[in-house]
Amino acid sequence: MSDQHIAELNIARLKHDINDPRIADFVNNLNRVNAAAERSEGYIWRLKADVSQNQTPLVLNDPMIIPNLSVWRDVVSLEQFVFQTVHKRIYARRAEWFEVMDKMHFVMWPVPIGHEPSLDEALERLDLLNRQGATKDAFGWDYARTSGLWKEQRCAEPAA
Repeated sequence: MSDQHIAELNIARLKHDINDPRIADFVNNLNRVNAAAERSEGYIWRLKADVSQNQTPLVLNDPMIIPNLSVWRDVVSLEQFVFQTVHKRIYARRAEWFEVMDKMHFVMWPVPIGHEPSLDEALERLDLLNRQGATKDAFGWDYARTSGLWKEQRCAEPAA
């Protein structure tokens, strides 16, 4: 039995203001996707914020960046949620709503059981990944030996 879980941070920069009708399909599906996460096997915790009411924590001093921070039992649980639930359909449409980031915007790292990471902690892990590459302390799908679904779902080219 492991004494650790996996935390993940994903940040995305909106193409348009959160109240813009071009973002409505994303905003209107947030509760559905979050509810699916909370029902998923292996889900532990997530940072809760009301994106539709502009109550997300400010990331990198940019109100257009939306963070997603959560904790999962293991990488496999997170991967199954991302690629085998309603999240997959929303993820497939990300190019409609989000800009392409110039650096890594997704990171995973181990956390002690019961730990709820802060957004600052998560941003430090993302910065570590961008500065040093994948390590046991900050990594992406390709570093996680137990993952595999991401390989089938990744884009051949960056989203435009």
